[in-house]
Amino acid sequence: MNIELVIDVRTSEIALALLENKQLVELNKERNNVQFSVGDIYLGKVKKIMPGLNAAFIDVGYEKDAFLHYLDLGPQFQSFNKSLQAALSKKGKVVPVYKSKLEPDIDKNGKISNILTTGQPILVQIAKEPISTKGPRLSSEISIAGRNIVLLPYSDKVSISQKIASQEERKRLKRLMESIIPKNYGVIVRTAAEGKKVAVLDAELRGLIKKWETATEKIKGSPIPGLLVSELKRTSAILRDMLNVSFNSIHVNDESIYNEVRDYINTIAPEKEKIVKLYTGNVPIFDNFGIEKQIKSAFGKTVSFKSGAYLIVEHTEALHVIDVNSGNRSKAGNDQETNALEVNMAACDEIARQLRLRDMGGIIVVDFIDMHQAENKQMVFDKMKEVMSNDRTKHNILPLSKFGLMQITRQRVRPEMHINTLEKCPTCKGSGEVSPTVLLDELVENQLSFIVREKGIGNVTIKLHPYIAAYLNKGFISRRIKWMFRYKCKLRVVPISSYSFLEYHFFDNHDNEIE
Repeated sequence: MNIELVIDVRTSEIALALLENKQLVELNKERNNVQFSVGDIYLGKVKKIMPGLNAAFIDVGYEKDAFLHYLDLGPQFQSFNKSLQAALSKKGKVVPVYKSKLEPDIDKNGKISNILTTGQPILVQIAKEPISTKGPRLSSEISIAGRNIVLLPYSDKVSISQKIASQEERKRLKRLMESIIPKNYGVIVRTAAEGKKVAVLDAELRGLIKKWETATEKIKGSPIPGLLVSELKRTSAILRDMLNVSFNSIHVNDESIYNEVRDYINTIAPEKEKIVKLYTGNVPIFDNFGIEKQIKSAFGKTVSFKSGAYLIVEHTEALHVIDVNSGNRSKAGNDQETNALEVNMAACDEIARQLRLRDMGGIIVVDFIDMHQAENKQMVFDKMKEVMSNDRTKHNILPLSKFGLMQITRQRVRPEMHINTLEKCPTCKGSGEVSPTVLLDELVENQLSFIVREKGIGNVTIKLHPYIAAYLNKGFISRRIKWMFRYKCKLRVVPISSYSFLEYHFFDNHDNEIE
């Protein structure tokens, strides 16, 4: 399988697209002003106890109070709380974890009102980002993630990822970690650790312990609420979790991110350093790799996938619904059962892709085309499990019900990726009327004149539809060349396939749009 990662660094956000055999399967976007990322550790304050929910609302600085359920306190909550109180005391000295005496585990069936009081400071970690109208979801069972291991302070367990199938490797990793881990620390060994040597894991373990100790030292002078440990930027976290040696190529259009990714690849697989490439083309990187077109076709309500068959994707507050339709396939010569099986099997591939691409979470109900034979239903269920095996997010799939419905649960920790593929017409601005097409070059020239002479910008890029770009570049002395001499400016004309026919925009030499 050909696996490529394309990173588009823009002024307001960073977008990462994962391609498998040139097909877009994952899209992640990080805005530069995002707060409250999964993994951030906060010093919060208990705002309100809710005995009926056996939960509490915690002030972590967000506009809405965050939610903490009793079951998310973690068995070693008292050990964390004792350490926190010591750090906040007048002496403010924190006993290192390996020297601490672990407190007894809290009762699994206890009441939150017996553990927390209103106004109490509490150490919490973001488990889910704010979604829709809800504030963040919290946990007091603190963990610090690295590439190969996850560190668990005030724990004594060593867990191995279930995706590591080899029993010998599982035993090796468990023995290895138990031999190097300090007292009162636990770890979860991630899939990426498979085959790693002790020196690599030991260095990462020491780094994570240092990160935790630095966080506890900050407690004394931290405001309440206040951020103690910031998770890596989402971009870096995605790279940490996503990057592996199976990538064939990684394309980046920003030099600093390019250097960061190359250095990271160099640490995990030095021989693969050459797969990281800096993109310097004039056409936007997503357009160059055909990603922009795939985004437009994949994020709508209707998604076509094979021989006229299509999906209808609907979203509600409680769940997501995907309806499978045969479309033109119903006209094929095969019998209804065979047609239904073929469409449903093909739909499994597209549904798995859509779940990853949109990062859909919670409950997903899929309405497959009705099939009567039990073995056909089992084949569709097996196919869905197979194609979902590449999904790193935790999920659970139930067999088809007698009504042809399949229920899927998929862990949701951040808002679903939603891209509106319907746009207001950039030419008529929604009025339904446009200027005469023959005057387009005059309109462009008039605006270029204003930008150069009135705004004093001498280096201009015009991005427009490929047909119009070809028209402006046509001939030995093209319109572009004439305008450059006429207005004494540097002018580039860049074709953008995702633009509508009469759409155009001006940009300066830093690729910022000129209003």
